[in-house]
Amino acid sequence: MQSQYHFKTIVLSDIHLGTAGSKAREVTSFIKQYSCERLILNGDIIDGWQLKKYGSWKKKHTAFLRAILKTIEKTNTKVFYLRGNHDDFLDQMIPFSIGPNFRIQKDLTIESAGKRFYVVHGDIFDLVTKKAKWLAHIGDLGYTFLLWVNKRYNHYRRSKGLPYYSLSQRVKQSIKVAVNYISDFEEQLAELARSKECDGIICGHIHQPAIKTFNNIKYMNSGDWIENLSALVEDHDGNWEIIYYAVQRKYEEYDTSLVNHKNDQDGYNDNEPDLDFSYSDLFRLK
Repeated sequence: MQSQYHFKTIVLSDIHLGTAGSKAREVTSFIKQYSCERLILNGDIIDGWQLKKYGSWKKKHTAFLRAILKTIEKTNTKVFYLRGNHDDFLDQMIPFSIGPNFRIQKDLTIESAGKRFYVVHGDIFDLVTKKAKWLAHIGDLGYTFLLWVNKRYNHYRRSKGLPYYSLSQRVKQSIKVAVNYISDFEEQLAELARSKECDGIICGHIHQPAIKTFNNIKYMNSGDWIENLSALVEDHDGNWEIIYYAVQRKYEEYDTSLVNHKNDQDGYNDNEPDLDFSYSDLFRLK
């Protein structure tokens, strides 16, 4: 008999609700389209850092949380919200449960196809985050500025009929320090899984979706919903894939009237032109 769920497990991380760069509408659409037995929100779902200073909470951010609650109600999905560094305000309350199907905690160990996986956001190995939080906040400002420049640059490219281009991803791929940091991060998280006597690690934090193997330890990163718009999913046979919100909408097909549409199905509108021209309503597996 076929399962009522599309997936056994879905892992989302780094949504950063409360920031201008968060793709809240897209991730809400994703939640509505796909069902699962177990949903893991693996850190940085709400960006407490920016909300304290220059971020703002929109109705579309509330709509995502509402979609999570509807998922629990309609499909009896079990939801685990794991604390990240940007939502470290949760430290004051974890572990904490809301009903039988929603739990907030620091980390999690799950089983998949007879193997054990340790699930954690990943900032545990970020020395800047742990030891020099002020420097991490400066880096956050720089990243936010880069995303702002990226958005304006792609509006210009759209006017010239050019495809979407990610400046921030290019910076990460071209700066040696960033490349080395990501490599070290992945290897350290794999060793953490080994120390936990697990067969693999599931994390987020660095906004780099990946499925790799380090010395027989499986490393899986769910990516983010700022640039990559990715999720990590497990099917009912224990196979894991990364699924992306497709970056393939043609600029000339974009209807600007959607920006200020006041009567969408969720009943929210922030009157803000923040839709990213690069994303369509399609999903793809990679």
